[in-house]
Amino acid sequence: MKKIIIATFITSGLLFFSSCKKELDYKPTGLLSSADLAAPTPSQVEGLVTAAYAAIGNGDMIGPIYSDWVYGSVRSDDAYKGGGGTGDVGEIDAMEHYNLVTPTIDAFIFRTWKNLFKSIGRANVALRAVNSLADADYPQKKTRQAELRFLRAHSYFIMKKLYKNIPIFDETASDVDILKVANDLDNDASWNKIADDFQFAIDNLPETQPELARANKHAAEAYLAKVRLYQAYKQDATHHVTSIDQPLLQQVVTLTQAVISSGKYALSADIANNFLPETENGPESVFAIQFSINDGTTSGRLNYEDGLNYPHGAPQYGCCGFHASSQNLVNAFTTDANGLPNFETFNNGIADLNTATVDVRIDHTVGIEGHPYKYNNALPFSNSWVRDPGVYGNFHTMRNQQLASSSSYFKNGPFMGVAKNYDIIRYDDVLLMQAEAYIQLGQQEKALPLINQIRARAAASTGRLKKADGTFASHYNVGQYPAAGWTKDYAFKALQWERRLEFATEGSRFFDLVRWGIAEPTLNAYINIEKVRRTFLATAKFTAGRDEYLPIPQSEITFTNGLYKQNPGY
Repeated sequence: MKKIIIATFITSGLLFFSSCKKELDYKPTGLLSSADLAAPTPSQVEGLVTAAYAAIGNGDMIGPIYSDWVYGSVRSDDAYKGGGGTGDVGEIDAMEHYNLVTPTIDAFIFRTWKNLFKSIGRANVALRAVNSLADADYPQKKTRQAELRFLRAHSYFIMKKLYKNIPIFDETASDVDILKVANDLDNDASWNKIADDFQFAIDNLPETQPELARANKHAAEAYLAKVRLYQAYKQDATHHVTSIDQPLLQQVVTLTQAVISSGKYALSADIANNFLPETENGPESVFAIQFSINDGTTSGRLNYEDGLNYPHGAPQYGCCGFHASSQNLVNAFTTDANGLPNFETFNNGIADLNTATVDVRIDHTVGIEGHPYKYNNALPFSNSWVRDPGVYGNFHTMRNQQLASSSSYFKNGPFMGVAKNYDIIRYDDVLLMQAEAYIQLGQQEKALPLINQIRARAAASTGRLKKADGTFASHYNVGQYPAAGWTKDYAFKALQWERRLEFATEGSRFFDLVRWGIAEPTLNAYINIEKVRRTFLATAKFTAGRDEYLPIPQSEITFTNGLYKQNPGY
């Protein structure tokens, strides 16, 4: 595990401290006062930049800002909430039912809103400090400005995909100015503001940074490609996709090609390498939030946002059984005789995993009875570990969990944290973004080798999946798509399927469905079948024109005296 000590400056973005007694009148290490920020030193500014990096990983279980298991996986057809019944963290159950107007839900989504704006605030505080220094006194000035604008754009992107209609301001805005910024900016205009920050980062970041954790030019290119891909699917005021912008798609191709042709990145030989701390910061990681353990602090700097999602009954964990893979997702991993997805028939029944052929990625994703759990063939998953099988079935999640024996793992009371980095953009995403752009541009033949490259890696990712007796628990068959019949419509269906399997339970599914404009038909079709299998979904219904985005927190609308306008339908 890495020994990076980033906690030293975590609090350095705080603006002031106060004391009312003489014996408390001292300045704690790592804290900057407003006076310090009026004339910061280069070393203090470096601390502020580090604090801004730390902030993008400062979410929590009920205010997540990087792990999208709640907002992007449970709200999709990938997973159920899990846990100890529907009332256990009932806010997530409400999200699974698309019932987002209760006071407790408002508190949950407000916490995410607040955590993201804390991150944006740290970037802006650091930018003001960086801007105040002369180039001669601070040779890293332009690079740090670019890093901070990258970090700010990252947080705004997360807000945009969650809430759509958001206020956007930069480091030049005063506290008074901020209170005058509404959330009614034109959709394209707000995407362009985020894009401007990433473009500045592209123009001013080096291709290689001396520290792994820092954003570089190619990370900015990949992220701008993601922004332009989302922006390309034009939405009206009620979130319906009305057209697809071809020039923006061409930008996606150009930007992703710059990343690909740099030669800095590649698919890992085994997809498992993306989910293990021993192989983090590998060739596939384009940009990641860095976490640490054994770094001189009490418990390290850990990811707790996924801390509820461990098998409840497993003796090494003891909590909490959330994020259960859906039957629909498990069925989606089945393949036909050619090793291709069963596009039309995959969900006609309950897949028999003892006889069906499946995509290898199922055993990197889903905890299944008798299958090695997290690559430990001495630890087969057991249905007895499932907390509430009567409600949520027997499948579990696995990608972002770690073994209790991992050096990255730390148990804090009933909850679990891990020091495994959290990838924000991987190379597999870059390849599939380019493939999607090619398909929508009518150049689907160029997408075929990109998608097949992903599938070839999946097929080869069996090295860690054998049981103790040397056999595999599943019957794997992952084939390549042939050129014959590779029409635009078929290619897009294959692309959509590939994204689902490649990023299953990682939280991208819901946002993909919204971007493509198919959330309502896909999710209501899912619910109509799944509610028979899982009766807790009996009252779930996705409402188009509303449920594509979270509501603006009512507390924020009240605080701004109605300056912020509520999203449609709420």
